[in-house]
Amino acid sequence: MALQLDGTLLLAGAGNMGYALLSGWLERGLDPARIVVQDPAPPPRAKELILAHGIELRSLVSSLWEPPAVIVVAVKPQAMDRVFPPLAQLARSGKTLVLSVAAGRPIDAFEQHLPKDTAVIRCMPNTPASVGRGITVATGNRHVTPAQRAACEALLRAVGEFAWVGEEGLLDAVTAVSGSGPAYVFYLTECLADAGIKAGLEPALAQKLARWTVAGAGELLHRSDLGPDLLRQNVTSPNGTTFAALQVLMAENGLAKLMHEAVAAAARRSRELAR
Repeated sequence: MALQLDGTLLLAGAGNMGYALLSGWLERGLDPARIVVQDPAPPPRAKELILAHGIELRSLVSSLWEPPAVIVVAVKPQAMDRVFPPLAQLARSGKTLVLSVAAGRPIDAFEQHLPKDTAVIRCMPNTPASVGRGITVATGNRHVTPAQRAACEALLRAVGEFAWVGEEGLLDAVTAVSGSGPAYVFYLTECLADAGIKAGLEPALAQKLARWTVAGAGELLHRSDLGPDLLRQNVTSPNGTTFAALQVLMAENGLAKLMHEAVAAAARRSRELAR
């Protein structure tokens, strides 16, 4: 079933996340005529996609033929104070949903620029959205209607899995786990390749083994009904090679402790950025 939207969607920002979202929407069949993109200098691949579908591209959107049904804010946090106030003037209370995918900006930072009772949803996606395998978690203010919740979910499911949380403060933990999480996996891949090199493998082979192992294990986890603990147990023979390695990783000061500290640090930084 094609993705449908009752009204115009204004996408502010066509960088990595904006491009991922736009690609997903178009693949799901959203009518390009309903999309307007604001970006003074979209990256080449985004510009190519926009032009190929005949989507209206503007450096600045100061007016539209109708109040936008959705304003998707996908600009970098440091550009928000410059970009969002003019966009807020396009919103109409009860008609426009403001959907932010910008990190570190709380809902009330948007509300102060918007008409009273405007619906705002803040969400945290992650970079695998660029290949349709992201996960996005969202929360909204009390003005979001059931129809707007459904529209938000449909738009974000176009690039992967989706979930709601009831408290905005939980997005700090979400950021620390899934928002920043891909970087942890990439670093794990780096470390695994480096360990292979130190064990005697040629660098190219070690990197290939690490990359395919992490990607394959992730796909197995994605397709399996089993939890990660059972999948781990299934590949671990008593007193075998995997068992020996896990004795190190699962030691008192091993990977679990490091991961807990890493997630706590990321969540703490997320709270600091929201102030």
